[in-house]
Amino acid sequence: MRSKAAELGICAGHIICTGDLAAYCAEPRQTVELIRDWGIHVVMGNCEQSLALEKPDCGCGFDEGSACSVLSIGWYQYANQAIDLDSRRWMGDLPRSITFQIKDYRFRVVHGSVTSINQFVFPSTPTDIKSRQIKRADAEVVIGGHSGIPFGQLIEDKIWLNAGVIGLPANDGTSDGWYMLLEPVDDGCLASWHRLQYDARISHGSTLAAGMSEYAQALTDGLWPSMDILPVDERANQGRRLDIAPLHFGF
Repeated sequence: MRSKAAELGICAGHIICTGDLAAYCAEPRQTVELIRDWGIHVVMGNCEQSLALEKPDCGCGFDEGSACSVLSIGWYQYANQAIDLDSRRWMGDLPRSITFQIKDYRFRVVHGSVTSINQFVFPSTPTDIKSRQIKRADAEVVIGGHSGIPFGQLIEDKIWLNAGVIGLPANDGTSDGWYMLLEPVDDGCLASWHRLQYDARISHGSTLAAGMSEYAQALTDGLWPSMDILPVDERANQGRRLDIAPLHFGF
């Protein structure tokens, strides 16, 4: 992603990560070190919160006993052993939200939702839930993370965006990660979603060697090992290649 940003001419000060740097795969320490060296903006995710406080679990919001919860024990313990004290302190100082302005539009970036760091918000999440969160945001646009599915929705005269995830596929049967670009245009803003293609076999090998075979497989086949957290609509879309049209908005 850093190479892609350089290719696009986007400086570190214009890049935001929605959190959960050290989750699922086998390079948590290296990932955190890369992000810190890069100098981009980062919102605190539930994983950063848990690691900073040395909590016993990731705080993802999985139902107890679910497959997601059981699988998280392995990858969180691995990350917890890999992250040093200095990185934990850095994580603890991360902001819970970031605001910025493009033209007349105020954006608020969060990890889960405005009121909950680990709330899952999906394309099919009812619009009234999103509307209430946007009202709490004091912004025209909310950018969330956490759910792992990239999307954008116009809700009355407000916007909910999710950039997707760089380090894990979007459950669409491809090994691609996702990122989102925001651009000012003459009559508003344009949000566009893009695939980040890379050689997933390298991460697959290291993740497999670390004992996380389910997530190693997901890196290459693009299918999540569990869909416990997904609503019915998103479950039905597993393995279907995503095609996300750009979203133009102006107020």
